[in-house]
Amino acid sequence: VTPETTAPAEARTFEGLHEWALEAARAADQGLGRDTVVIDVGDVLSVTDLFVITSGANRRQVRAIVDDVEQMVAVAGGPRPLRVEGAERSEMVGGHLWILLDYAGFVVHVFDDDSRAHYDLERLWSDRPRIPFDGG
Repeated sequence: VTPETTAPAEARTFEGLHEWALEAARAADQGLGRDTVVIDVGDVLSVTDLFVITSGANRRQVRAIVDDVEQMVAVAGGPRPLRVEGAERSEMVGGHLWILLDYAGFVVHVFDDDSRAHYDLERLWSDRPRIPFDGG
């Protein structure tokens, strides 16, 4: 295998992950998600390339957003999340609700509104580029 034959496959893989992340953002935004953003963190994190951040007004909306994201990524030909954190405890813990879907190449963070304001990931990653998506 030469570098010439591996480069296109690597590019397609990244493009697939990128498109699935945008599909996750669209799914959240078209449903109940509020102020959905996609942030490129690939240059500063080794564990993932993109964050999708969104929020819902309450526990039921957060759960619906998570379900919509998982369904739409799958319909687009994407993978199932490697891990889902916070889903079994979808009741608020310590007053905060944050469900994380780990797709390896991208991570979807779904908060309730108060938790999103508390953790403020957009401020933490404010120096990273935002990726536009139709619907966002």
